[in-house]
Amino acid sequence: MRKRNESVTVEHERAAAAPAPLDKGCSLRHSLRLPAADTGMKRPLGRRYGLWFRLRKLIIWLLGVYIAIPFLVKLCPAIQAKLVFLNFVRVPYFIDLKRPQDQGLNHTCNYYLQPEEDVTVGVWHTVPAALWKSARGKDQLWFEDALGSSHPVILYLHGNAGTRGGDHRVELYKVLSSLGYHVVTFDYRGWGDSVGSPSERGMTYDALHVFDWIKARSGDNPVYIWGHSLGTGVATNLVRRLCERETPPDALILESPFTNIREEARSHPFSVIYRYFPGFDWFFLDPITTSGIRFANDENVKYISCSLLILHAEDDPVVPFHLGKKLYNIAATSRSFRDYKVQFVPFHTDLGYRHKYIYRSPELPRILREFLGKSEHEHHD
Repeated sequence: MRKRNESVTVEHERAAAAPAPLDKGCSLRHSLRLPAADTGMKRPLGRRYGLWFRLRKLIIWLLGVYIAIPFLVKLCPAIQAKLVFLNFVRVPYFIDLKRPQDQGLNHTCNYYLQPEEDVTVGVWHTVPAALWKSARGKDQLWFEDALGSSHPVILYLHGNAGTRGGDHRVELYKVLSSLGYHVVTFDYRGWGDSVGSPSERGMTYDALHVFDWIKARSGDNPVYIWGHSLGTGVATNLVRRLCERETPPDALILESPFTNIREEARSHPFSVIYRYFPGFDWFFLDPITTSGIRFANDENVKYISCSLLILHAEDDPVVPFHLGKKLYNIAATSRSFRDYKVQFVPFHTDLGYRHKYIYRSPELPRILREFLGKSEHEHHD
């Protein structure tokens, strides 16, 4: 019995170890089954492939946009003009420019001038802080007459984007007012609530009209012109024209200036991603010139005959410091300035004044006193 059982067991083991019989197609009769773990692995592989496909599609789309933009700008120069002016960017939003008192300018009057037919520019006139109490509740006529008081006047020409009610601009008005200056500022045609289409010629003509309006009311009081950023281009255009007609201002102040709009556009942070794009000048800079935009400060200073003060922060991310220094070097060696002061004041990177916060400098009052002369009517709190 024991031998019989052993033989049955051996036969059973042999049968189990024997290969499965083959059918006519030389294939196993019993289909092989994959382990359950193999089926689960297919899902993450499918997800990874789907994610990579979407990512590749996004990269191709972004690359197409990147390549298309230069051609679009070249075909439509008006796009580049819009980017230079940025007049459609109105910040801060929802402020009423007819009410400068809402911005803390209680000694400021708002009114409108008309440089040309179908063009109207909104103007703010801030009187010296010493006249703050007298200015309460007064109308436009009183403010116009106040320009004839014995206080110097600063015509402020702001940069691109925003309005005359921009926060950093308002803070500068307050500083200058506290130092005894009238401050007259305005929005160029196409900015803020001013009516008209922006252009370099139009902006310069608006500035000329406001300057003449001031001179007609300020008597013998000094009138200084202060330009910031893009406003420095308007300022040098204006002062060159005034010098050519022999009615120069008493001084010109340029804050964060550039040499010309092409060099500024090439150095602007917006151009970083295209700076090494083949044909950068042809695609991006030539359309600016085609639109009639030059703002050639480096050329204008050669024809300006009045004192010049340049203020520039070393950490300016919008208009690089080296452009302001280059402009100073051009002016300092120009024959037109041989009888006038030309001064360059840098502000160290550690101060953090960047592009539009030089008004915060505690040294600014001293700088202006030494350059323009101390105002007898300076206000002290």
